Amino acid sequence: MRIIGITGSIASGKTTVARLLAGKKYPLYSADKVVTNLYKKKQFIKLLVKKFKLNKNKKIKEQIKFLIKKNKKNLYKLEKIAHPLVRKEMKTFLKKKNKFLFLEIPLLIESKINHYFDKIIFVNAEKKIRLKRYVKKKGKKKIFSLLDNRQLSPTVKKKLCDYIINNNNSLAILKKNVKNLMKNYE
Repeated sequence: MRIIGITGSIASGKTTVARLLAGKKYPLYSADKVVTNLYKKKQFIKLLVKKFKLNKNKKIKEQIKFLIKKNKKNLYKLEKIAHPLVRKEMKTFLKKKNKFLFLEIPLLIESKINHYFDKIIFVNAEKKIRLKRYVKKKGKKKIFSLLDNRQLSPTVKKKLCDYIINNNNSLAILKKNVKNLMKNYE
């Protein structure tokens, strides 16, 4: 069994690369998906309402985004609540048995969890392209900057990863690059 981590900067195309790598053949873990699902759990919502003094009758995620924009320390408070829960789900996923396990984790290197992986793939894209993608998905520039600054620079991450997949071009080129990478393993 090989455990492959996929990481990259915000809006670099990690999810697309992860889905292409795993296909329908291999299990795929997405830290972002786990976080999305946390916001659907009553216990998590209660924790956020209490910790951030939120109005439980208004959209929790919107209130959190507002608080993060207002003060970046709130991002760290949120991470202290969410990251242990995400890590717990990751450890459960790692118990699966398959030829490959793929895990898409934005803060893989920042979280110092490299040791869980046999190989780490970095999805690279130019900052202006990433910003354009983020805004196209209804994201705000200020949140993009805050989240982007939370991550290590691409230069640092590249040095700590085994493979780099560039995603500055078309989806067709990305698919070709991913296919070539998988040929090394299958």
